[in-house]
Amino acid sequence: MSAPVIVWFRRDLRLSDQAALAAAAAKGPVVPVYVLDDETAKHRAMGGASRWWLHHSLESLDASLRGKGSRLILRRGRCEEVLAQVAQEVGASEVHALHHYEPWWRNAEKGVGKALTLHLHHGNYLAPPGAVTTGAGQPYKIFTPFWRALHERMPPSEPLRRPHTIAAPDVWPASDPLADWALLPTRPDWAGGLRAFWEPGEVGAKKRLDAFIGEAARYEGQRNLPAREGTSFLSPHLHFGEISPAQVWHATSSAGGSVHVFLSEIGWRDYAQNVILQLPDYGSRSAKEDFDQFPWRTGKQAEEDLAAWQQGRTGYPIVDAGMRQLWHTGWMHNRVRMIAASFLIKHLLIDWREGERWFWDTLVDADYASNAVNWQWTAGSGVDANMFVRIMAPLSQSEKFDAAAYIREWVPELADLPSGEIHDPSPMSRPKAYPARLIEHRSGRERALGAWEKFKGKS
Repeated sequence: MSAPVIVWFRRDLRLSDQAALAAAAAKGPVVPVYVLDDETAKHRAMGGASRWWLHHSLESLDASLRGKGSRLILRRGRCEEVLAQVAQEVGASEVHALHHYEPWWRNAEKGVGKALTLHLHHGNYLAPPGAVTTGAGQPYKIFTPFWRALHERMPPSEPLRRPHTIAAPDVWPASDPLADWALLPTRPDWAGGLRAFWEPGEVGAKKRLDAFIGEAARYEGQRNLPAREGTSFLSPHLHFGEISPAQVWHATSSAGGSVHVFLSEIGWRDYAQNVILQLPDYGSRSAKEDFDQFPWRTGKQAEEDLAAWQQGRTGYPIVDAGMRQLWHTGWMHNRVRMIAASFLIKHLLIDWREGERWFWDTLVDADYASNAVNWQWTAGSGVDANMFVRIMAPLSQSEKFDAAAYIREWVPELADLPSGEIHDPSPMSRPKAYPARLIEHRSGRERALGAWEKFKGKS
């Protein structure tokens, strides 16, 4: 029998359309390995919601592998050290994996490549990040021309079928018990809402995709309405690689109607990866360096306001509904994410990085590139960004996008208010259990514009 080949799983936890697994399975016995490497990631180790998802996704992947006569080996530590140790134990010299573009994963790939023969494959994006360039061969920084160029390369290749069989090695290396990693919350167990709403794993991803196909043609008209299930709910499945973007594209692209708008959102995910490939520290540093001089609020009152925002206690129903949905399900409707982010940055004048860190910990789809690009877009500090002076009005946004039922679901204190009042409760109609506004909209807007003028005067 030929020497075993290691497949290094990361954010690609699937058997279908998995190029690294397909290549390894064609060579001989396969040793699938997942390494929990918090050391290389450092402060970018996964947050609580992502760790909950990871636990269940690894369970699902192991079950799928066992159905093929294989299994998933779990180890903890630095990837290059762990994979070198597993390779020594099983007599392997080759590792197959999918490319990853977060800076810590790129560092890990360099380390593994020094210790073993590392074969990297594409498959987590519509096109390999860095491959879509201008006529001069330069990477795009603005989304619209990037998407136009990416779209010209579509459709992506047909998804690969999962291997019929996966040959096992003569002897399996030891594996950590998943429970020993303590990925699930216990004291307290705050994941009840996540369990009720999500089914992590490749099967759950397929169910979400199948449910969305019939709605894909109406995406543009539905996606901004938080009270309706007009989005795909595929973001965490895509983030953990339980389904590939090529699978999503081929399943939905012929739906007609406004499916092109949905496909551009898949393209935005590719765009974000291209941004962090150019600017690896995009999650912690403003792309426009002069934003380092912006007069963000600090001190006790700002900290209290940040906590109120995190807890969904701002006094703005649409913002509070979103923040509570996030805490309960690990996910927030995209339109509401924009409103909540704008409120933190502009009404409260709190540094966008505080919001990015909170989302990193609480989102089940906490993607480094997308999270950072979205926050910097809202702040106006990104390479492709909204203007800071464009300040969302949360009260009118709530009414415009018919969020009454959404608010009733997530802010039950307001459930008895009529639809005409629930978006903007008056002091007389606001229940005592619901907090007063942290700041009035007009005052928040004027303060934000004043801070902007002060900033521009210095820059």
